[in-house]
Amino acid sequence: MSSRKLRFDGWVLDPESGDLERGGTRVRLQERPVQVLQELIAHAGSVVPREQLIALLWPKGVVDFEMGLNTVMRKLRSALGDTSETPRYIETLPRRGYRFIGALDPDPEAASAVSAPAPEPMPNGVEPDAHASNSSTATPIVPVPRPRFSARALIAALSVAVLLAGAYAFWRARFAASLTSVHEGTPESTLRTNLGSTGGRAFSPPPHSVAVLPFVNISGDKEQEYFSDGLTEELLNSLSHIDGLQVAARTSSFSFREHPDIADVAHKLNVATVLEGSVRRSGNTMRITAQLNNAVTGFHLWSQTYDRNVSDVLQLQTEIANAVANALKVTLLGDFGAKIELGGTRNPAAFDAYLRGLKLARGPSFNSADTLAAIAAYSDAVRLDPNYAIAFAARGYTRGTYAGFFATGRAVGETWDGARADAQRAISIAPELGDGHMVLGAVQLYGSFDFAGAGKELEQALQLSPGNAVVLYEYARLAAYLGHTDAAITAARRGVTLDPLNLRTHRELGDMLLYARRYTEALAAYQESITLDPARAVVDYFKAGVAYYLLGDLRAARTSCETKSDAPFSQLCLALVLHKLGQLTDAESALAKAIALSGEAPAYQCAQVYAQWGDQPRALSWLETALHAHDSGLPKLRADPLLDPLRKEPRYQAVERALRLTN
Repeated sequence: MSSRKLRFDGWVLDPESGDLERGGTRVRLQERPVQVLQELIAHAGSVVPREQLIALLWPKGVVDFEMGLNTVMRKLRSALGDTSETPRYIETLPRRGYRFIGALDPDPEAASAVSAPAPEPMPNGVEPDAHASNSSTATPIVPVPRPRFSARALIAALSVAVLLAGAYAFWRARFAASLTSVHEGTPESTLRTNLGSTGGRAFSPPPHSVAVLPFVNISGDKEQEYFSDGLTEELLNSLSHIDGLQVAARTSSFSFREHPDIADVAHKLNVATVLEGSVRRSGNTMRITAQLNNAVTGFHLWSQTYDRNVSDVLQLQTEIANAVANALKVTLLGDFGAKIELGGTRNPAAFDAYLRGLKLARGPSFNSADTLAAIAAYSDAVRLDPNYAIAFAARGYTRGTYAGFFATGRAVGETWDGARADAQRAISIAPELGDGHMVLGAVQLYGSFDFAGAGKELEQALQLSPGNAVVLYEYARLAAYLGHTDAAITAARRGVTLDPLNLRTHRELGDMLLYARRYTEALAAYQESITLDPARAVVDYFKAGVAYYLLGDLRAARTSCETKSDAPFSQLCLALVLHKLGQLTDAESALAKAIALSGEAPAYQCAQVYAQWGDQPRALSWLETALHAHDSGLPKLRADPLLDPLRKEPRYQAVERALRLTN
């Protein structure tokens, strides 16, 4: 890289000394921010991949290179008074890299003649000028008029103004206190820059909130990613046990796997802090590095490196959770360590098998083979540790998934029985484990249509795990099925708060609103899900089409259902819309295509279609077929608006009684 001075927008950077000057004030950048700024300016207007910057800064590789680059970028942005949300100089390209978008000053004489703006304060993460005195402000290059108020007085005045803002001031003061303790000796001008450049008035996340990003696997073996991911998820679950701490759910946090920008994460998940880290595993030993960042100010609140045996993973989770709670000044109630270690294992091989199962169950391919492989991995875990309650709960939930989506014939009942036994075993080992009660509640609901028993278990799960998004939407479903739509919507909205980037949470909220006959709001929720990921939102196009249909907007309904026309549910939606438009032959064809795509006639869905077509005898016959076949759609019978035309029919009411839905 050239050592000549670089000039842009009134700034002057001397790469040799690291001096960054504008308006008579000079601050000194550390070496890595200088290198990054040089590289970005050298490729001004073009995207510089993160990998290129990482190779530049750490040619031999370091343990925390991903976190290190995030840190370097924050320091550099802070020095320039820049933000990732509204960049003037450095633009973030998610999953790609960074681009310099500032105006270059190629002519030194012209640049020096430009009228300089007011002096900038010392930025976060830069070193004071080597020739400066012990003053907390940067040493000016040339004499400048002395301000009427000192930096200390200005900070005090700003603090008073902020305190008058009420609750927001209390929130900011707590973070300022923690920052002072972590960054002892930070120049006052540095603190002022960070507080002023965060846009805090516009972005006010809950102060006790955190997102846990997937820890980076630096073991040198791609196959070890299941371990780093699983360890991250277990840590996330541990933090969710902290009363008063809002923890972003896994799906949303893990969507930032590739090169996350901390400020972007915070804004999209509405959290005040972000925990990131790395994992290096060798056999049964591991090195874990974790770092907690204040996403509002850009400061690091806490960081630590741990060298441990895999058998110590429960203690490690407890230590990290305690450190996070202390950094955020969250009071831990009761025996917090016991909560985290509840239902876990100290057997390294069992933990490894459980994490393998978790990876398979969470994989991008939702199919029979991966589901069975996940069940087998969980089976290895409980064989190695018969008291591993969390693994029993995970196997029970996965067995329920297999029974509901893939099993046929006798295997359906047998798989549900296995899921029930797993859930009961998990509860017997760890009665306070919310996952066990959640799984048993789901099994009773979908495997036995036992609404009362499911309600008891899901209520217990919600009390034990109020911050678990999966528990929330399982509870919301049951509440809606029983007609408690307000409770269902409340739980579903909480799920969206915890997991805002998950298509499923928005879809579940849409369903709850649809069951409440609030079709316009339901449509908005489905559209939000589609916006998040149009390619994966297959079900959401169908559901949005149904919402349009129920609102009477048949043109929009048809467009939405035709978007993913190769899906069976979309053809069912088209069957409804085309029939309403008077295109009866086309409607019959759409229904036939839906059956062909499904492989067999979906009894419950056929009942929906015929009910809307006004053919009550055929609708009721299909509904009775669904009852005999134990169709998984039946639990929503009472809430489903598409079945409203059947409510007064004795045969429909007989199905309700058979499901014990009459009370």
